[in-house]
Amino acid sequence: MGATLALPQFTLEDYLAFEEQSADKHEFWNGQIFAMAGASPVHNQICFTLAMMVGRQLSSQCRGYSSDQKIRIEAADLNTYADLTIVCGEPNYHAKHHALLLNPRVIFEVLSPATAAYDRGEKWSCYQQLPSLTDYLLVEQDRAQIEHYILLPDGGWRYVRAAGLESALTIGSLNCQLPLSEIYNGIEFPPLPPPRSTIQLINESWFSSEDKS
Repeated sequence: MGATLALPQFTLEDYLAFEEQSADKHEFWNGQIFAMAGASPVHNQICFTLAMMVGRQLSSQCRGYSSDQKIRIEAADLNTYADLTIVCGEPNYHAKHHALLLNPRVIFEVLSPATAAYDRGEKWSCYQQLPSLTDYLLVEQDRAQIEHYILLPDGGWRYVRAAGLESALTIGSLNCQLPLSEIYNGIEFPPLPPPRSTIQLINESWFSSEDKS
């Protein structure tokens, strides 16, 4: 059996220097650097609309950050980007690397086929290690739907889903209302897949007759 090749290990400083010179965005996770998927025009349009809708409803104590803002999750050793980030109160940055935000309160991710599993899985697990986070929202781009995770007093998370253009979602921590008809205004969704054909059940007697032939 051949020897397993060890992956190169990078420091946080290596990553930041590399990211400074790169035209594309990358994540840093446990000493590894990963390229992030590019965004589609529909993805970018939804992000822009969300930023406008949320931004005009923020109190003077809160501020928003675009998808270029680096987020540092110390407990997970992860540096990443979110599609929209909200901080309430004084923003807290890394003591040595001041471009790294440490205390998001609300995070939005607009899903795409390439990122949906990660945003719902490993990335969400890492986000939960942010002591400041109270709300995590997953915004679909191929249909009118938002999934909302809300922090509970006992440390658990409550799941809320708003689906359909006639529905709306409330972010209580921001006193913010999000009608889905406005978020998806002008968005053309891909056609739904055709319904599956009727499944024909096989009777056990078929096998018995086959055995006899």
